[in-house]
Amino acid sequence: MSVCTVCFRHCDIPDGGTGFCGGRTAADGRVTALNYGRLTSLALDPIEKKPLARFHPGSLILSAGSFGCNLRCPFCQNYEISWSEQARKLAKKTEVCHPEELVRIALETRSRGNIGLAFTYNEPLIGYEFIRDTARLAQAAGLKNVIVTNGTAELSVLKELKPCIDAMNIDLKGFTDRYYSRVLGGDRTQVLAFIEEAVTSCHVELTTLIVPGENDSEDEMRALSRWVSRLREPDGESVPLHISRFFPRFHMQDRPATDIRTIYRLAEVARENLDYVYTGNC
Repeated sequence: MSVCTVCFRHCDIPDGGTGFCGGRTAADGRVTALNYGRLTSLALDPIEKKPLARFHPGSLILSAGSFGCNLRCPFCQNYEISWSEQARKLAKKTEVCHPEELVRIALETRSRGNIGLAFTYNEPLIGYEFIRDTARLAQAAGLKNVIVTNGTAELSVLKELKPCIDAMNIDLKGFTDRYYSRVLGGDRTQVLAFIEEAVTSCHVELTTLIVPGENDSEDEMRALSRWVSRLREPDGESVPLHISRFFPRFHMQDRPATDIRTIYRLAEVARENLDYVYTGNC
């Protein structure tokens, strides 16, 4: 058995097996990324779709996704590539795209407005080795590197990536331990620590998806935004917050989409503490 050290789960993985995320395996007593370079999604997206509102607005970025995730959000929009059952099937079907090849594709799309690479769609940090190797090459080629993540990773993973990452959008999915552990299967403490460290080295924006009956109270948003207000990026700027609307999906279809009025009201609550608040999916 080998212990994976990517996130709080610290999975014991037998040789040839996979961890909870479905994206990591073990061989000869060593844990490696099963999903290394195995891309399931590749698209040239507006940077605002990540979402990033204050990082090169109006530009495009080549967005790459693999498979696997270390959370189990019941409303996942990309469950086909994120949940481990599907990930195991994808592992047998996807061919490896080496870092050099992905950087080459990114450079070829510069003429269409591309500024770099975004690692997104599934949870990219479970395959951080591919991000590290690719981002170093991209940085050397003058490209920007972006990560869209749930922030559920040890600081040792972030340390590996910090020198070559320009921006992140990190999910701060709620502000109670109950919600993180019971609904998402995650660890809020680890996410908060990850965010606090990430803002010291690159541009960071946060996203909170508002799920009816779970994290939609004004008191929770007030506490969340108050915590975010204490964060400062290296240039002294405050951290933007995106407040996004939930739609019924996957295993959570027992409630309606978030009322648009709730999103706008919570945005106003957040603006009591924050300079930059954006609404999404409205």
